[in-house]
Amino acid sequence: MKEGTKAPDFTAVTADGQKIHFDQFPRRQGLVLFFYPRDGTLICTAEACAFRDSYSKFIEAGFDVIGVSGDSDASHQKFAEQHSLPFPLISDADGTLRKLFHVPKTLGLLPGRATYVIDREGIIRRIYSAALASDDHVKQALAAIREST
Repeated sequence: MKEGTKAPDFTAVTADGQKIHFDQFPRRQGLVLFFYPRDGTLICTAEACAFRDSYSKFIEAGFDVIGVSGDSDASHQKFAEQHSLPFPLISDADGTLRKLFHVPKTLGLLPGRATYVIDREGIIRRIYSAALASDDHVKQALAAIREST
């Protein structure tokens, strides 16, 4: 997976039951897809809340936000409710999306943390991966959106 290439097509169901067909999604708006290791952990919570706090900036720029982890739909629903997350979360329990997007593992074992900024044409404009940098994922995504508009 490289910046400047077409994002892979996928279909997924969010924790609230919404079916997402990526091949149709970018035509309406851009997408920030962030992969995180686990609901409720310190850094993952900080990252999700940072995306929540900047959500209006993404929407105003014509981009939506979706979070992805291996947690269950029930865990995602609880996590989203506890932290008032305005964006959908996808359960990737079998790791299909992680494999499709080539999300690197942390220390070769743990699910990695990576953010993909995908424009309206489905082109990946930014890939940012940093295991311990929760706020930087939001900053990198917003910078990529500013650069592409």
